[in-house]
Amino acid sequence: MSSAPVLLSVNNVSKHFGGVEALRGVSMDLAAGEVVALAGDNGAGKSTLIKAISGVHRVDGGEILLSGRRVDFATPSEARASGIETIYQDLALADNLPVGANIFLGREPKRKAFGFLPVLDRKKMADAAKETMARLDFHVERFRAPVSTFSGGQRQAVAIGRAIYWNAQILIMDEPTAALGVPEQRKVVSLIKTLKDQGKGVIFISHNLADIFAVADRIVVLRRGVKAGERTPAETNGDEIVRLMVGG
Repeated sequence: MSSAPVLLSVNNVSKHFGGVEALRGVSMDLAAGEVVALAGDNGAGKSTLIKAISGVHRVDGGEILLSGRRVDFATPSEARASGIETIYQDLALADNLPVGANIFLGREPKRKAFGFLPVLDRKKMADAAKETMARLDFHVERFRAPVSTFSGGQRQAVAIGRAIYWNAQILIMDEPTAALGVPEQRKVVSLIKTLKDQGKGVIFISHNLADIFAVADRIVVLRRGVKAGERTPAETNGDEIVRLMVGG
């Protein structure tokens, strides 16, 4: 564990849906400037855990602490307001809009035209897009183009940029490299390393063990709703992680 401040503590968390126990006594920490990967087969509890952290599900037992303060988010918007952003596989981008409009989606800035008429502040949105992409060291030339014309890696950058602009301290990334080619996967890995350098905490979910080993400081393995193990990449290998995932 690093000496950086702990941003998030999940302590002995349980969650059930009817008779199905999706999480049972799961604990993990996330420090500033750290990437924790969640590994596990389908149905292991990864999605339930990140949804508990991000305000989609309320836990049935245990507690979640944010910078040492107990939280119980009723909605994802409460989690976002506290600095937790989740970037799902579908990215939730508006394909027909440019970068700036996507950063402000649902929170569009207005200015007064003729001193009284509220209109969209397109300059503020464009400036925010340039500044945010520069902070990620990600170079996009076509700020006016709709994001539907962007590559998979560029679209990931827009989704991450939106989280950064709204001051997320914890980013949960659900399968960010799925369906990307190798060069695009490398771009996303580079973006995650940039976030880490900026002191953000990242929870990284992936089925791709190569990506996990490329970015993670620690790997938390879930199996059937329980924590099957926790390793640093330096002390383990892909074979052991797979054994922890499947049991045996």
